Amino acid sequence: MINESPLQSVKSNIVVEFDNESQAKIIYESILLEFETAPDYRSSMNLELKDSKIIINIDAEDSTSFRASVNSAIKWIKLSLEINDLTI
Repeated sequence: MINESPLQSVKSNIVVEFDNESQAKIIYESILLEFETAPDYRSSMNLELKDSKIIINIDAEDSTSFRASVNSAIKWIKLSLEINDLTI
């Protein structure tokens, strides 16, 4: 039988740096709604734009929900970048 994890919670700030402020702003505005409407049963995510960086703040109850939040954030950013590349 697997014992419960000793982790009480996981908090992290992930910084994603872009080529320039314009690209960061486009991606930020593209994914902001996803972050605001994501279900937050066991974790919450906030997004900040600072110069050419997007800062993702994650506060999760456990490592599984933290991993899911990170995966979602990466997926949304990657998709937005791919769509942005198609429009250039």
